[in-house]
Amino acid sequence: MDNEGVQTGVVLGLGSNLGDREAAIAGALVRLAARGYRETQRSSLFLTEPVGGPPQGWFVNAVAAGETALSPEELLAACLAVEHELGRVRDEPNGPRTIDVDILFFGDLRRDGPSPVIPHPRLHERRFVLEPLAEMLPDLVHPVLGQSASELLLRCPDKSAVRRLAGARA
Repeated sequence: MDNEGVQTGVVLGLGSNLGDREAAIAGALVRLAARGYRETQRSSLFLTEPVGGPPQGWFVNAVAAGETALSPEELLAACLAVEHELGRVRDEPNGPRTIDVDILFFGDLRRDGPSPVIPHPRLHERRFVLEPLAEMLPDLVHPVLGQSASELLLRCPDKSAVRRLAGARA
């Protein structure tokens, strides 16, 4: 890797609706730290209504900010490995999951492909991402849309229920 040792600011979205949801989010961050992601900030936990997919239980969601020297591809591979370790099974689109880890932002990088697409292509349409993001980094500007997390939340078309879990941190 050409920029060995150079740290890039990264924002991850995490969610779970199977098993011990809070433990899954915390465990994913611990496992990611062992793979080269250094967390610097974490949102509250949010209880969120499922969006799309089959009927299923509510999610617990959070957002974490951190740094990594990994490439986007390496970080995606780390996220997928952690999901697998924590029992994620991808047998139904938008189905229930023990853990989901998405790369939301990778510095100011903009790319449509190859995978991962950065910034995450649907983050501005997802209240379950924007609520914790706006809580933690309200002034973070989306490098493509040119709007802050707070502005994106105000304009979000998703009206699903999202509630902060009192006193809970990811």
